[in-house]
Amino acid sequence: MFKAIIVNKAEDETISAHISDVDESQLPADGNVTIEVHYSDVNFKDGLCLNGKGRLVREYPHIPGIDFSGIVLESDDPRFSPGDKVINTGWRVGEVWFGGYSQKAKVKADWLVLLPKNISLKEAMAIGTAGLSSMLGIIELEDNGMTPENGPILVTGATGGVGSIAVAVLSSLGYEVTATTGDVEKNSSFLKQIGATTIIDRKTLQEPINKMLESALWGGCIDTVGGVTLARILAQMKHETAVAAIGNAGDSSLPATVIPFLLRGIKLIGIDSASKKIPKRIRAWERLSSDLPSEKLSLISTEIPLSSAIQAGKDILVGKTFGRLVVNVKDAS
Repeated sequence: MFKAIIVNKAEDETISAHISDVDESQLPADGNVTIEVHYSDVNFKDGLCLNGKGRLVREYPHIPGIDFSGIVLESDDPRFSPGDKVINTGWRVGEVWFGGYSQKAKVKADWLVLLPKNISLKEAMAIGTAGLSSMLGIIELEDNGMTPENGPILVTGATGGVGSIAVAVLSSLGYEVTATTGDVEKNSSFLKQIGATTIIDRKTLQEPINKMLESALWGGCIDTVGGVTLARILAQMKHETAVAAIGNAGDSSLPATVIPFLLRGIKLIGIDSASKKIPKRIRAWERLSSDLPSEKLSLISTEIPLSSAIQAGKDILVGKTFGRLVVNVKDAS
């Protein structure tokens, strides 16, 4: 037996989550690698799954946790052996497949990546889906011509998981980073510590305007907000630059025109980290191991016990979390 967070739905549709004992026989039968889970994290999707929102969970009872890191106990696949340290992010684990808020997990080998040498199991979950998405976005921007010489890079939602890691990585690579936040006074010190050069109030990008083009300001952008904010950013991009869209925390709509694409040749690139092919995942994780300073990662992340993930799942849905929350799954107190 081992401990896990179990989410249940009652007959009256009420959702509840609690820590319970689980038998290994309850894990998915068609998984071919069994892992002793050490760490997980808290993402927006985790909040949805813990609270029965977003129509992500199909069957109850359910074990959420879209990310985890741990050590292989058993493997029917030759790519992995007992003792290997591995990472799982995405693939709808924690949504339609039992996830990482469990001291044991059983998943498909096709979903796993070996832990890079320079990253610990804990650091892997301080990075998690958020950091992987950030790095995938940065790589896409680089592959489309982004360099420090192009000018400042804009990062929206910079105190969130995706944004904070983007700021830390970009600044370590020599980019001038402009970060947006909802509370400049409160968050400026933190954002400057992790590498932001300039901090602006997110409200400056939330007001819709009638101009199809604005002053060309940005040499690249990592956007986690969407909506009017993304539309404004597109109108402010420099010639032949790109925006990586990694979230819709503000709005899923896009009230923009095609003019920035036609007259400035910009690109809007969507980042789907959940089903990204393994070679691109490995490339991103290797880059994270070399380009994300551990001292900045420690500023971004906070460790919590497994039991605290339940409340954290509520907090993240209303914007009360900060940076990255790492769940110590072995601490089930």
